[in-house]
Amino acid sequence: MAQITAAEVNKLRQTTGAGMMDCKKALVEADGDFEKAIEILRKKGQKVAANRADRESSEGAAIAKVNAGSTQGVVISLNCETDFVAKNESFVTLANDLADLALGFDNKEAFLAAPFSGMTVADKLTEQTGVIGEKIEIGSFEKLSAPFVGSYIHAGNKIATLVGLSANVDGAAEAAKDVAMQAAAMNPVALNEEGVDQSIIDKEIEIAKEQLRQEGKPEAMLDNIAKGKLNRFFKDNTLVNQDFIKDSKVSVAQYVKSVDSNLTVTGFKRVALG
Repeated sequence: MAQITAAEVNKLRQTTGAGMMDCKKALVEADGDFEKAIEILRKKGQKVAANRADRESSEGAAIAKVNAGSTQGVVISLNCETDFVAKNESFVTLANDLADLALGFDNKEAFLAAPFSGMTVADKLTEQTGVIGEKIEIGSFEKLSAPFVGSYIHAGNKIATLVGLSANVDGAAEAAKDVAMQAAAMNPVALNEEGVDQSIIDKEIEIAKEQLRQEGKPEAMLDNIAKGKLNRFFKDNTLVNQDFIKDSKVSVAQYVKSVDSNLTVTGFKRVALG
């Protein structure tokens, strides 16, 4: 059995919001496995946020850029080790300069090999690692193309998003920024139901059924009730189905259609640090 430390219990408490004793019991039951402990808490009815694969446990700057025609965007993270460096003006300038360059490349490997400031991007990062005294590297590199692309960077450069729309119509710029802000604030797992990974769906159904068993619901009723809970999961966690943050009476999809009846959200990218 793994030895559970107070620091591990506190980390789980801060991540999930569950009580200290519940966190300790979950870690003991999971034999110290952090992700398994989160799942155990959720099965026992704790309101724990669904896991997000795009979260990076590092400091740095997340920057989104869009080309002049608003048809393509890139979002990158320039990672470092401390918040002190992440807030440094020259570090943020470097992140922005690199993001501008990244617009011209389709993948991270080609971008790292690109010329920049008399050397390659990769060599520049190595140079800065020596100068700053912290490991400096490109973490995320995400591209998005659409008839119209908008972006949003949250204050402090900790979250950056891109959103694609189906057409460049009047009001598209404001709509794209609003939806990009939505993606930053509400952290959806996918664009719509079809985009949710089957493993996530299976896990949500399993968790819902276990919660219902804990409540004493008959086994014969579990499938139907679990499907209802899954539909709620889709509403809360897929971008186009979420309540619009500026007007909770409509979904994101409905808001976009209010701008233009044929307008839809075609995709999004989100990078988060910390």
